[in-house]
Amino acid sequence: MTWQHDTMMNPPIEELLDRAQSKFRLVTLGSTRAREINAYFGQLDDGLGQLVPPQVTSTARKPLSIAFEEIAADKIEGVDIDPEAKAAEAQAEADALAAAAAEADDE
Repeated sequence: MTWQHDTMMNPPIEELLDRAQSKFRLVTLGSTRAREINAYFGQLDDGLGQLVPPQVTSTARKPLSIAFEEIAADKIEGVDIDPEAKAAEAQAEADALAAAAAEADDE
């Protein structure tokens, strides 16, 4: 049996760390999702409906608490980004822009 601190935080931080695989990923994932949730609640009055609503039913009022509950419920998860693929994609986009600019100069 694993030892666990009695904390006021629900869900427990240990459970969140198990799901996120590292504390850095947990912080990044939680803060990014909390910003999205905050933006969702901010745009409700405008009726835009472009953002994803909270994926769990929660009594929490803070966006970060809701984000942590979503992580604990496996509703959201981090995605690994391959830096080489990202660089290749950026290079291809830059090449396409340069080709479009060269074509515009020829006209």
